Amino acid sequence: MTHLADTEGNAGDEGDEGNAGDEGDEGNAGDDGSDGLERALRLVVRGDVGFGVTDRALVTMDASNYRRVPLGVVAPRDGDDVAAVLEVCRGRGVPVVARGGGTSIAGQATGTGVVLDFTRYMNRVVSLDPVARTAVVQPGLVLDRLQEAAAPYGLRFGPDPSTHSRCTLGGMIGNNSCGSHSVAWGTTADSVRELDVVTARGRRLRVGQGWAGAPDGLRELVEGELARLRTGFPELPRRISGYALDALLPENGADVARSFCGSEGTLGVVTEAVVRLVEAPRARALAVLGYPDEGAAAEAAAGLLRYGPLTVEGMAADLVPARDREGLPRGGAWLFVETGGESAGEAHARAETIVRAADGLDARIVRDLAGQRALWRIREDASGTATRMPDGSEAWPGWEDCAVPPARLGAYLRDFRGLLAQHGLRGTPYGHFGDGCIHVRIDFDLLTETGVARFRRFSEELAELVVAHGGSLSGEHGDGQARAELLPRMYGSDMVALFERAKGVWDPDDLLNPGMLVRPAPLDGNLRFAVLPREPVDVAFGYPSDGGDFSAAVRRCVGVAKCRTTTPVDGAGAGVMCPSFRATGREEHSTRGRARLLHEMLAGELVTDGWRSPEVRDALDLCLSCKGCRSDCPVEVDMATYKAEFLHHHYAGRRRPAAHYSMGWLPVWLRWASRVRAAPLLNALASVGLLAGAARRLGGIAPERAIPRLATETFSAWWRRRKPMGDGGELVVLWPDTFTEHLSPSVGRAAVRVLEAAGLRVALPPTLRMRGRPVGDGRSRSAAALPTARRGRVCCGLTYVSTGQLDHARVVLRRTLDLMEPVLETGAPVVVLEPSCAAALRTDLPELLHDDPRAARLAARVLTFAETLERHAPGWTPPRLDRPTVGQTHCHQHAVLGDEAERRLREAAGLGGALSGGCCGLAGNFGFEKGHFEVSTACAEEQLLPAVRDAPEGAVILADGFSCRTQLEQLAGVRGRHLAEVLAEGLDEAAEGTHGTGDARGG
Repeated sequence: MTHLADTEGNAGDEGDEGNAGDEGDEGNAGDDGSDGLERALRLVVRGDVGFGVTDRALVTMDASNYRRVPLGVVAPRDGDDVAAVLEVCRGRGVPVVARGGGTSIAGQATGTGVVLDFTRYMNRVVSLDPVARTAVVQPGLVLDRLQEAAAPYGLRFGPDPSTHSRCTLGGMIGNNSCGSHSVAWGTTADSVRELDVVTARGRRLRVGQGWAGAPDGLRELVEGELARLRTGFPELPRRISGYALDALLPENGADVARSFCGSEGTLGVVTEAVVRLVEAPRARALAVLGYPDEGAAAEAAAGLLRYGPLTVEGMAADLVPARDREGLPRGGAWLFVETGGESAGEAHARAETIVRAADGLDARIVRDLAGQRALWRIREDASGTATRMPDGSEAWPGWEDCAVPPARLGAYLRDFRGLLAQHGLRGTPYGHFGDGCIHVRIDFDLLTETGVARFRRFSEELAELVVAHGGSLSGEHGDGQARAELLPRMYGSDMVALFERAKGVWDPDDLLNPGMLVRPAPLDGNLRFAVLPREPVDVAFGYPSDGGDFSAAVRRCVGVAKCRTTTPVDGAGAGVMCPSFRATGREEHSTRGRARLLHEMLAGELVTDGWRSPEVRDALDLCLSCKGCRSDCPVEVDMATYKAEFLHHHYAGRRRPAAHYSMGWLPVWLRWASRVRAAPLLNALASVGLLAGAARRLGGIAPERAIPRLATETFSAWWRRRKPMGDGGELVVLWPDTFTEHLSPSVGRAAVRVLEAAGLRVALPPTLRMRGRPVGDGRSRSAAALPTARRGRVCCGLTYVSTGQLDHARVVLRRTLDLMEPVLETGAPVVVLEPSCAAALRTDLPELLHDDPRAARLAARVLTFAETLERHAPGWTPPRLDRPTVGQTHCHQHAVLGDEAERRLREAAGLGGALSGGCCGLAGNFGFEKGHFEVSTACAEEQLLPAVRDAPEGAVILADGFSCRTQLEQLAGVRGRHLAEVLAEGLDEAAEGTHGTGDARGG
């Protein structure tokens, strides 16, 4: 398995270094077609050459509105590989696109020829000189890795796009990326010293100042157009559009490297770069300023630049989710103004100066790093959250980053809003107010001819508006296909003709990224939505947030690639997404990669087998269904649901993998074992090596896994024989999930102990279907002889859903709703101890049975253990334990349920310490399935197992999920416990007048 340490490159929102493909040119692969091209490349390239369906499908799109299908993908190992690819492709007339992490927003990271993926191998910091404050980097290096390397010396790379955790240096050079700190440290061009470039004709150039490395004819071209170059470029801090030929003027140092920045891979391919580092402030403070609206915030931004801030970022209330507004000052729009200093006091004093000068409605200064990170996360997620309007409708890029002089920003925004209204469009501007650069996603209709025609008309009129305000069509993400066609409106036809001549000097064969910047493809061509089905696809889930349309659900992934990160920790703390990508480092194992394959499956052009596609199946195979993307993805892609949907169709009428029968039907097998009282026998057989091995082979279970032991007494059996408690107290219904019932009944017993100690009356769900009977103690024995009664057990359907057996899941869930009808007639909450089961009832149930109103009613009743105590026993005080805790928040708890109540309950009980993020890696059936053990273990080793190994003496190992506890037992030899078990033990100790250590790290 390849780990991320070997493949740390990714890519950037503002950072994809080059791209390719004329709109209709599929590339001429020669007489022997793409097969011959592939063979020719394999003969000369030491890196990876991929011409398969999956390889190509993963790079058909970036984060823009555009799509092109390439012939193949090459991951070069070094500059020699790059030169070899260019030579082969030049001989066959095949375009070449150099790609970072594929998150450019203007379409320049897509192409029809050969795509170069630098993130796999050419992703290193070659050297770092803290004295000279420079670093030598490869193009596939992720920005955050450079920042980590520079941090010990008090240094950093200045530009920092919001996608810093996945954007690459090569991509940032290609787009001349900026980021929120550009008011202090400028653009990428300001930070580039020298570049190693391979031209389309194979020349190796070392470009820099003083005409260093200039290709033949470039100096003559510039010296013949000095007057035009001195007068033809607008003066503003964020002018990214076009070629930066003015950097070649003698008064600007004839800087060939600077002029190369922002060329979008159309001039040459970068193989190495020398970049400048800046001194990082020792301390920072964040002043958040509230204003009545975005216009007022924009008017104020330019006036704050005189105080030397590090950032001046702006956003309006319609971009900030209600849950995130609590930490913001009053207002309808905000400026985020960061200040730095040698000490915390100096940084704070500068922030106070900003606040005094701001003239806003309200202000707040945040000094602690955790608080600053949480607020910056809101801003960094905007590129994803802006893709949905407040009513849930879709919004798209295309005019993502126009820039005007900062002093004109307020007036420009008013005119921009007016233009939107004229066209009946909506958008939510935000961005770099201090630089006059605005990001916005607009609710274009890109699915119909009428909508696309409006998109074109609006684009043409907005270009005129930007130019009228003295601005640039692109202030950060480059022109790509989205804006290159409109460059004559900004520069005039003569300057654009000069751009074409410059392109000809560098790349006379038009091999590199044709259709970008010069001789551009139409801005309304190659739209990625054009290939999707126009009618809704017949699906099982309801997709309520997408109008029931599976295509719309798949369109949610806009490509910002937050799933391509090396750590689950986000700006607000512990996250989850995407554990399989972090384990393998491969794009097809990221949320985005899987979404791309599903998109191509719906398109039917590249992935031609539809729901039967083996490529989609294989990519989804390593999806843990952790649901982390449902919460951590800025646009809430829900790959666990998409996976279940796909498996449902893929195996319809076909034999399924053995694990789908052994673990998908686990509730059935466990109930059968309980009925015939076979648990002792099965446990004995599972301890016999040969028999256990045979069972694993038959069940499709990983040979490395031990088979969990069954409880000799189920939770319900214990419940039936216990002495009934009194009738007093508020009624709560405790859900006997399969894991609690058959595998860890101690959790159920502990929960009953705690809930009753809190003054609540506990009942179990009915096991007989009877109309009109109230819920008593949940046993309903007296009705056993009634002819209208039908026996059954409630079940959340989780194992059937996760294996895509959705028809059976619906049957099980409808039977569950029948049994739960008496509960729904009361006001009793339903307490679910297993987080994955609670998440299934909250989300899968109403989305799968969207036509049954009872499903939504039951989902609304579901509470976690901690939520129940907080809401229904608010006056109860838990036992004071005063012990440290380690463990991991269950991934479904994080993604669906939230863990705020659990945190407060732990704090009240004196259980200190934060639980880690990520996923335990077992994830229900995933970690037990054959072929998944290595990835499962890698996920556990990321956060959970190191935290447990480093646990202090006497620490409580918390793991509310059965999967998490099993993973801890099998990989670390420790016993994790549910919070209910820990609190029950505390109650017992208090009753006995003792307070043992109860160290859970052994046995």
